[in-house]
Amino acid sequence: MWVARRFVSSVAQGGKHGLFLRPQGSLPELELRYLQCTCCWRSRIPVAGFETLNATLSSSIPCEDDKSLDACYSPEQRAVILQLLNSATETELAGVKLLRGRKCHNIVEYRTRNGPFQNLESVINVPLLKHKSALIVFDSILNPQISQKKKVKIQLAKFIRPEVDKSWLVKANSIVSIVCGMNKIAWAHLDRDMSVLDWRHEACHNFMVGTYYASSYLDDISAVVSQLPPADFYVVEKSSITMQNTNLFPIMAHMRTVEAMLFALLEPKAPHQDLATPPKVLNMMRVAVGRHFGLMLRESRTSGSQLVQQMMSESSVQNSLRVKFPTHLLVKYRDAFQMGNKREEMSDALLQAVAFYELLNEPS
Repeated sequence: MWVARRFVSSVAQGGKHGLFLRPQGSLPELELRYLQCTCCWRSRIPVAGFETLNATLSSSIPCEDDKSLDACYSPEQRAVILQLLNSATETELAGVKLLRGRKCHNIVEYRTRNGPFQNLESVINVPLLKHKSALIVFDSILNPQISQKKKVKIQLAKFIRPEVDKSWLVKANSIVSIVCGMNKIAWAHLDRDMSVLDWRHEACHNFMVGTYYASSYLDDISAVVSQLPPADFYVVEKSSITMQNTNLFPIMAHMRTVEAMLFALLEPKAPHQDLATPPKVLNMMRVAVGRHFGLMLRESRTSGSQLVQQMMSESSVQNSLRVKFPTHLLVKYRDAFQMGNKREEMSDALLQAVAFYELLNEPS
């Protein structure tokens, strides 16, 4: 131990062959520090202190994160960005990358309370907008065509199970889109003209209560199935819950139980399966609907209730409509959505039905 201390001390102190011998005109002088000997707790082993070196290096290399947002763009670019952020409606802002969902609403709400944005740096005061996401938003405003080129075309056949011939799907006059939640099942009945024929949800009080009793589940699901209107296809949402997270096992078991019972109750009982007849019940992947409407945040899907609310608003004021709502459904649900009742299962059921027809009508 004594030999080791002498060796480290001599190396640290420098000298002719010292480890920290400083050539002329190079790094700043290092301040000597000591480590307590862990063997006897009395001797001190000298080591070099790097505080001066760290301070010198830090001051000479600027940090990109500390750079002002306004300094990243020219005056002309800043004017274009601020013009859009200060004048665009919530719908127009939703067309900008990363501004779909809650962020565009937050921008409109912020500028209403605080006035127009005076500089780009003030944008990060908007909830859910930070430095890195703000840069992506600004670049998307300046180069909108970039985000459009990167849009991946979704093929419906890849997200429908079991696999069916597209000609069968094209002939469908109407479908019923079904989405299961934790304590309810929602459905939307949509025809090929994008008219909503029926849209509602039913509470299922026996879901996720104690043990998964098959009889209790069957009672709730049978009550829902008895209310479903006739249609060419029943499209059941296939959730994207991963099996890697063991905490989600109860939810996954719940979803799979409801899904299996819906398939069993809705598929017609035929003594001999006719290969020329398509299946009545289909699965549609939740991820496909999220990608179609731009609701994906990495691998997770965000809420689509604001998009549904926008569809209902457009249905009452425009002639060319994406979705046609009957008056009684608009009156029934529009105020509920506007008052903050998101009705996620109902939103998902409607969006799944709309995505089904829109993807079906796109050329291969």
